Amino acid sequence: MNEQELFEALVREGVLEKAVADRFLRDAKMTGKPAEQFLYDEHTVDESAVAKVKSKLIKTPYKAVDPAQIPEDVLKLVPYETSRAYQVVPIEKQDKMLVVGMLNPDDAEAQNALTFIAKRERVSLGVYLTTPSVLRAAWRRYMPYETEIEAAVKELGDVNQEEVTIGLEEGAQSAQDAPVIKIVATTLRQAVDAGASDIHIEPQRTRLRLRFRVDGKLHEVASLPVGLSYPIVSRVKVLSRLRLDETRQPQDGRFRSIVFGRDIDFRVSTFPTPSGEKVAIRVLDPTTGLKSIEELGMRPYHMAILKEEIDAPFGMILATGPTSSGKTTSLYAIMRRLSGEDVNAVSLEDPVEYFMEGVNQSQVLPSIGYTFASGLRQILRQDPDVIMVGEIRDGETAELAVHAALTGHIVLSTLHTNNAVGVIPRLVDLGVQGFLLASSLRLMISQRLVGRLCEKCRVKRKAPPEAQQVIEKALEELSEDARRDVRRQFSAPYEIYELGGDASCDACGGKGTKGRVALFEILRMTRELSSAVAKPFTEDTVRAEAERQGMVSLRQDGIIKALGGEVMLEEVMRETEE
Repeated sequence: MNEQELFEALVREGVLEKAVADRFLRDAKMTGKPAEQFLYDEHTVDESAVAKVKSKLIKTPYKAVDPAQIPEDVLKLVPYETSRAYQVVPIEKQDKMLVVGMLNPDDAEAQNALTFIAKRERVSLGVYLTTPSVLRAAWRRYMPYETEIEAAVKELGDVNQEEVTIGLEEGAQSAQDAPVIKIVATTLRQAVDAGASDIHIEPQRTRLRLRFRVDGKLHEVASLPVGLSYPIVSRVKVLSRLRLDETRQPQDGRFRSIVFGRDIDFRVSTFPTPSGEKVAIRVLDPTTGLKSIEELGMRPYHMAILKEEIDAPFGMILATGPTSSGKTTSLYAIMRRLSGEDVNAVSLEDPVEYFMEGVNQSQVLPSIGYTFASGLRQILRQDPDVIMVGEIRDGETAELAVHAALTGHIVLSTLHTNNAVGVIPRLVDLGVQGFLLASSLRLMISQRLVGRLCEKCRVKRKAPPEAQQVIEKALEELSEDARRDVRRQFSAPYEIYELGGDASCDACGGKGTKGRVALFEILRMTRELSSAVAKPFTEDTVRAEAERQGMVSLRQDGIIKALGGEVMLEEVMRETEE
């Protein structure tokens, strides 16, 4: 079976859209990386759905497996290194048969490795097709994060509670270096595996606290002796090439590493505290941060508008929302859609978060006078077709962005406002004249991120009377077309979903949520809105036009997604406003 056959089958079975399949196959040719790996890395489709299609093609049965139920003695039959190298996992032992799960059953090297193990154990082999998530969960059982950290701490022996000086070169230079290096490396790997967006290394008075931010929420993953604060922070500073002798002022740095076969960027920020330097590490994983527009989670009523407007030859598209609301991810998705061999796409970012093939990315450095405004002036001399500006922060940048849009370029950027309606008043506050916005601005996208309910353990229930009223009111205020579409899927009395709270759920690890979902509202520049903003106006004027357009608001989008079981209604209400 070749990858072309697999992807054609996935499209034929309705598992994957053809445009996404073509992109993965094209990216695979450019990078040399298997197209199937892109499929899993970007979490585009349900792994079990892919496995079922693949099973038919390669004539190998697929078996859903709970890694938590694999007996310890069976797990030990296949060494950890072998399991990772050949992407296999032992499932069970039946009399004289060892049953294994393989990601690629037709891999000759993996077959040879398993044949060797079978001969050694004097058993025959039974093979099932498995999925990457099962493999990852099994690998965590071989050496849990806590066990690795405990082993490294024990290797250090008694830790001096005062500052400990360690070797500051790349490799281990003393007996104490190796365990510290292992603690940092293991923490970085665990963060990537857990899908963490940030790592916090926080010296407290009596301990060193390690926390991960997963799906927008911080949780503690380890508590270490306080004496490890200095050596661990020093190791991170060595990796990110920061000054080791400077502990009084904040520093910023970054480094890149290959983790689980993926090219991961780590952005490091230090911050002095009375207990020592605190370190925050942003984990930039391109498999989670780079998406196509189809993967953003837009409902059809929003996707239709977005696709229509980004095909326009020029104009400005702005994404707005609070920090960590997914604005940059949305702009990257649009940028990927617009870039190509015949397009000169250029970006100004602070900093460059993800590297995009085919896009000329540049990082601003305000400390030397290279700002968004000065960079934008230079970009206009680079013969651009598409320009992405990380953020419009001041009047000069806003004016230059508008000028670029007016002179035949597509301009993408972000802005800080509470909603899409607030974009135009904010740009006017920055000094842009209304009649210029009427000609240059095309689309205003506002968004929020909320937790995605785990499909395996979520619980459906009838919405209480108060929630029934809120839902009914939101649906009644939809445009006629949108309301008709939603009514086809949901009807009163409405049902909603809540956290399952199943501690044994292998899909979400007992959290009840898995990843996050974006809520959107999209306002477009129509002829009516252009006429309104070309003369003195108020925010109420813009709001009235949004209602006339039938704009689906953040709250309405969230309520529709809550009815579909994607998110909790309570979180939608908390994160959106009337």
